[in-house]
Amino acid sequence: MELNTEFLTDEERRLTSEFFDKGYVIRDAEDRPGLDRIQTLVAGIAADHLGLDAPADPGAFLNDIHSRVTGQTLNDLRLTVFNRMNQQEGFRRDYFSQARTVLGMLVGNEIAMQRRVNLSIQMPDDDSSILPVHADVLSGDSPYEVVQWTPMVDCYGTKAMYILPPKRNQEVQDSLKNYPDADALMEDIRDDLVWIEIAYGQVMVFNQNLLHGNVVNAEPETRWSMNCRYKGVFTPYADKRLGEFFEPITLRPASAIGIAYQLPGGFRDA
Repeated sequence: MELNTEFLTDEERRLTSEFFDKGYVIRDAEDRPGLDRIQTLVAGIAADHLGLDAPADPGAFLNDIHSRVTGQTLNDLRLTVFNRMNQQEGFRRDYFSQARTVLGMLVGNEIAMQRRVNLSIQMPDDDSSILPVHADVLSGDSPYEVVQWTPMVDCYGTKAMYILPPKRNQEVQDSLKNYPDADALMEDIRDDLVWIEIAYGQVMVFNQNLLHGNVVNAEPETRWSMNCRYKGVFTPYADKRLGEFFEPITLRPASAIGIAYQLPGGFRDA
């Protein structure tokens, strides 16, 4: 579909072009105090779970968590942090605020947000947290979704993730049935992958229709990252439904009035 950019601002055109060309954009977090609150919250929950005092340097504590956790106890830690952070008042608002402007340009101004933000922890040399090459849209997600990926620590090399660029992705998906398994697919696209480098204090929004994943973290630090899906409220839904998986967060007055309006006699406007 040809996108009409006539009514976009210069900044919107630049962002749109970059997103189409690369399949992702990385920008500085828009609300650094909010991001720091999230990092401090996560480190504090992790420390409490381990019976430790809240760390003076949350980033260093998270990077070095593998010195305090084993592969057998990692999932308990992750679930504890995941549940408690999502119960924290204001957490999702702080998370959304890191990419609010970018999401408005890419998704729209009436956004549905995933009800719970996901958390990934990938310790060095741990193969239990690998997500093999995949595209979310092939597993029941709507093609209208984007993902906000936010690191709690600097992510680079194998500590980060990879994405297959849009042009190559289209070629591969057109012939996906020819690959017997994920290993064969990975072998074919390995040289075409873009390995993301993103620092704490930055945020990435990417197209989840593209093939992506991670590998064993061979770096000396632990990766902590969060991800969350967004879509336009009025775009089509797939397996993940509005009210169950998604929640409207920026519904505008005209839409709220229209949704609630009933014609005389109790009939709704079409």
